Amino acid sequence: MSLKLPSIRDSDLNSLYAADEDSHLFQNVNDLPDDVLINQYLPLPQNISAKAVKIPGTAKPGFSEIYRNAALPNGLKESIIPELNTFPKIFASSVKRRANSPCLAYHEYDYENEQHKERYASFTYQEIDTRKTNFANGLMYLLETNPYKNLAIESHQQILNHSKEYKNYNKDNISFIVTIYSSNRVEWLLTDLACSANSITDTALYDTLGPTSSKFILGLTQSPVVVCSKEKIETLIKLKAANPKELEPLITIISMDPLNVKGKSNRNLIKLAEASNIKLYDFGQVEKVGEAFPREPTAPSPDTVYTFTFTSGTTGANPKGVVLSQKSVACALSAFAMLLPHHKQMTELAFLPLAHIFERQMTASILFVGGTVGFCRLGGTPLTLFEDMKLFKPTFFANVPRIFTKMEAIIKAATIDSSSSGQSSSMGGSESEFNFNKALVKKLRTKFGFDNVEFCITGSAPIASETIKFLKASLEIGFILGYGSSESFAGMCMALPFHSPSIGTCGALTPTVEARLRELPDMGYYLNDKGGPRGELQLRGPQMFSHYYKNEEETTKSIDSEQWFSTGDVAQFTEEGWVIIFDRVKNFFKLSQGEYVTPEKIENLYLSSNPILSQAFVHGNSTESYLVGIIGVDPAGIIGFLTDRCNISNSQLDTNEKILAVCNRREIRTQLLLHLNSTVGSQLNGFEKLANIFIDFEPLKLEREVVTPTSKIRRPIAAKYFKPQIDAMYKEGSILKDLKL
Repeated sequence: MSLKLPSIRDSDLNSLYAADEDSHLFQNVNDLPDDVLINQYLPLPQNISAKAVKIPGTAKPGFSEIYRNAALPNGLKESIIPELNTFPKIFASSVKRRANSPCLAYHEYDYENEQHKERYASFTYQEIDTRKTNFANGLMYLLETNPYKNLAIESHQQILNHSKEYKNYNKDNISFIVTIYSSNRVEWLLTDLACSANSITDTALYDTLGPTSSKFILGLTQSPVVVCSKEKIETLIKLKAANPKELEPLITIISMDPLNVKGKSNRNLIKLAEASNIKLYDFGQVEKVGEAFPREPTAPSPDTVYTFTFTSGTTGANPKGVVLSQKSVACALSAFAMLLPHHKQMTELAFLPLAHIFERQMTASILFVGGTVGFCRLGGTPLTLFEDMKLFKPTFFANVPRIFTKMEAIIKAATIDSSSSGQSSSMGGSESEFNFNKALVKKLRTKFGFDNVEFCITGSAPIASETIKFLKASLEIGFILGYGSSESFAGMCMALPFHSPSIGTCGALTPTVEARLRELPDMGYYLNDKGGPRGELQLRGPQMFSHYYKNEEETTKSIDSEQWFSTGDVAQFTEEGWVIIFDRVKNFFKLSQGEYVTPEKIENLYLSSNPILSQAFVHGNSTESYLVGIIGVDPAGIIGFLTDRCNISNSQLDTNEKILAVCNRREIRTQLLLHLNSTVGSQLNGFEKLANIFIDFEPLKLEREVVTPTSKIRRPIAAKYFKPQIDAMYKEGSILKDLKL
């Protein structure tokens, strides 16, 4: 590329930054300490890093120009300095800088009395470093000496060859696989840190996958060991007993909880494991073994595979194993530090599952800057989340949109929707138009445990810009909407938390990824569209995954010969250099009169235009001329609508069952749908508007398997699950047929 664009290197700090062609950010000729580089010279100045720019001369027929972060448009970065190019090196730097500072915090649990103590305790960076070393040593020793090893099994052979082969590991040559299976807790991250530091690839199971997918992943990876919470052990043993051949490689289970409490030894569980050729230990035993049998570390290179993260999938097919290298994780953590505000006193309460890449990036990034990661109580739920928030009082909070929309509804019910609150709002424009006095803001922050929160980040599903503006104003926090995927090691696009102009977009690309758009004329998305080019988002760069594990067909479909990964998401690059994600490539269908419909765009508009809605699933098919919808409503919001708009008395709304019964009466559905369609207005064509609806409080539940754990709708499964309601709506016909819309 001959043309050189202006970059951060042209600033007054020119001598600090490495050359454009270098893969690292800082040249650090003055040998500044890591802490100074990370926490004083980063993030990059917002006035230049908050947008993307297009690279002239890079467009091809059917494809837009390539876009990169405006601060570093002349090349992509892999790390902030060459020495911090793997996760173990990054963590070792944090241990050196923050040895006696809190690293991982936990809600204390009394195993003898089986109850939580209402306090948090923590381990220092040095303590965690020692524990992860001992655990790794103990894990290797117990696997090497396991009596159930069968050297005819490839993964068992890999155990014995690990110490002599690890230097040759790359995307095509990996270690045996350690599987982690539990909710978030200290032992989860300890296992991950231990594996990462010793070139051992890990992966994770999660409950919402179900036993069929768990069996598939364990069989595909030939994982010889699962590290899990105690309540998972019997399920795993029975899974192997039912599938002895497919799961023959599984020979070790390590319980994160102690097996011996009050002298009770769990001997029956140990015998059950032995009957299926499985050795059972607890975490503390493994650490003690490792302390007794130290060994030389087997540190990874940037090309070593760090982890597989299995996509939950929107189609219901078997999950795909996304292969992510040490280079990928170093990029993801460097991107966080380059763009987002941070400091070494940052604290995060890790609520989102570590089995998903979003939380993996967040927790590791907090460790990168020297902060503290806290975990919710064992067995915690969304209902106990805010109790833990009040106890831990983090400065940073990452969550999915549905948690933030619930917070919005709670605050609105107590403030602007309450006649006694004294608050006012124009319900539009910038967040400054929401008026909250300081005393109320403080009260609201305390209510949610947000006393110390500086900013939040959300992603993985759409969220209304109105919600972001409202929460920024009512809680006086910064707010980030990010975009990423398993394949990009989570976030590679972020609207900065205190950059008001980019609210409602996904902001700028990170300096570790470049992007372009593929024109989609069949869907009506063109590169010359008003407001900026639109099309399928394609990504490339060192942060991206290499391939899907043992799935050449899906890899070939997703990555082209130039290494562009097709995300399947429809995006627009605005003229200001921000990314907007608004549709899915495959999520469109044709109605009976030939109109093409993209349901995700429609769902997003209904959700962003109607605070009363919490969920929406739009359905249509080629034999019908109109759309129907399964919608979720906010309880407080719908009661207000029913009493104010429909003259329903509170006595008819004193239980959830009564509320839903009222809601699904035809005349009420008609009034609600008229309201929803009027708020959407001209943003949708007539054929894109819903003509009939079914109402529930939370129809799109994880346990129904109609959404992924990151809230993406699994459309084929959802259509099958809601077939009775869909058939009933089509039989009834449009409830607006003879009404003026």
